[in-house]
Amino acid sequence: MRLFGVETEYGITRDDVPEMDPVVESMELVRAHLISSFERRWDYAGEDPHEDARGFRVSGLQQDKEEDEFAQRDAHRPFSFHDMKSDLVLPNGARFYNDHTHPEYSTPECRTLRDLVAQDRAGERIVFRAGQQRNQTLGGMHVRLYKNNTDFHGHSYGCHDNYLVSRSVPFATLAAGLIPFLVSRQVIAGAGKVGTEAQESGYIPGVYQLSQRADFMETELGVDTMYNRPILNTRDEPHADRQKYRRLHLIIGDANLCEYATALKVGTTRLVLELIERGTIPHLELDQPVAAVKQLSRDPDLKAVVRCNDGRRFSALNLQEQYYEAACRGLAGSDEESDWLLHEWGDTLRLLSQDRAQLVGKLDWVTKQWLLETFMREERIGWDDPWLASLDLEYHNVNPEQGLYLGLEAEGKAWRMTTDDMIDAAIRNGPNDTRGGVRGLCVQRFSDQIKSMQWERIQFKGGLRPQHLDMGDLFDPQDVRRCMDAFEQSHSPDGALAVWNHGKDTGR
Repeated sequence: MRLFGVETEYGITRDDVPEMDPVVESMELVRAHLISSFERRWDYAGEDPHEDARGFRVSGLQQDKEEDEFAQRDAHRPFSFHDMKSDLVLPNGARFYNDHTHPEYSTPECRTLRDLVAQDRAGERIVFRAGQQRNQTLGGMHVRLYKNNTDFHGHSYGCHDNYLVSRSVPFATLAAGLIPFLVSRQVIAGAGKVGTEAQESGYIPGVYQLSQRADFMETELGVDTMYNRPILNTRDEPHADRQKYRRLHLIIGDANLCEYATALKVGTTRLVLELIERGTIPHLELDQPVAAVKQLSRDPDLKAVVRCNDGRRFSALNLQEQYYEAACRGLAGSDEESDWLLHEWGDTLRLLSQDRAQLVGKLDWVTKQWLLETFMREERIGWDDPWLASLDLEYHNVNPEQGLYLGLEAEGKAWRMTTDDMIDAAIRNGPNDTRGGVRGLCVQRFSDQIKSMQWERIQFKGGLRPQHLDMGDLFDPQDVRRCMDAFEQSHSPDGALAVWNHGKDTGR
């Protein structure tokens, strides 16, 4: 079973000051999660965004220039780069940090959709509770947090889904199989958006579209993530054994609140990756993928068609049906989760064309459109009314007393894969069958003995020789559980590593 995870940058505002400093506010929000002083532990040496999956290394990124500009502007600040990042690894194995102007929560690695959705929802609550702590310090409910992708002023921030992929599959094969799927995936995974937007022209009201990220897609392939944003990101940063694995890093996705949409977004992508690895992917090549992303997003009636290089024309639903039918032929009966996905994927495509109202509470763009249209009828306004952008934003508010989606969920109008107890459990612990659970357990038991951490490595303090846990190839669930047992039952990291390394050496 493939591993996956989701990184979400949250929108942040503050209403008690004329101009908010997003760098400081994001840093303070992350630190509000702490009950003790911040200690630098994240190891940035393992991160290198310049490696390109197409087989070369780029000398510079557009975002490097922005980072240099940030460094100049931040020179006056009374804290270092690492203090500003305030990078935390949480007891559930997640990462929570300041991505310069946005708080970001990255789930631990997950093996099942149920775990992924629970861990993603745990992130919403962790971010919200940090906001409550921050507001207590400020003396009022001034900070607001949004799980969305746009500020309606020409800026976009991301929700990235990640997948462990075998390096034996050439990247060109991944790209060819994925791009038409990702262009059309927004019919399932779009968060919905009032108006159009671009960094150059700003916000223009008047339409409703499927996706918040579509406006900001600028090229087909590329290693950058903040400028010239690609449909398929080519960053080659596996956070695993480079000889065996890739990390597919997708930046095209929207941040979803509907649990059903999150499960389908990640689950259907997993199925498509399985088809690519088996060589049974549909042969589709779009003529203009970047234009197609925008064209399909701006047609909520789902009637727009885009052209393939062989002259065939497909709607977004038609493209998804091509992938769905291939998955049914090749993957039916593979496992229980795949069968659930195939059933729900097919049912969703059918309802999108026949009875969309049944998807309220399941797909974000459908749910938001229903809410806004209900409001428009009551208030007798049109899509060009600026009021709607404010309502769009409040759909994504993570405060249960203010968020429009969370209000629907509280009324029982949203489909749930999780329960509140499952989400609370996901806040406390990572999955027990992935290295994310191991990472979280080490934070729980030996936090004061950790020197540094990365996704695939933990270095412990003390001893004549540095002691570290290498998790670059720790993916087999049985191995994960044996590793967790070693750290659960030992009184020190040294003892746990001795047990774990002995077990590996003896094959037990």
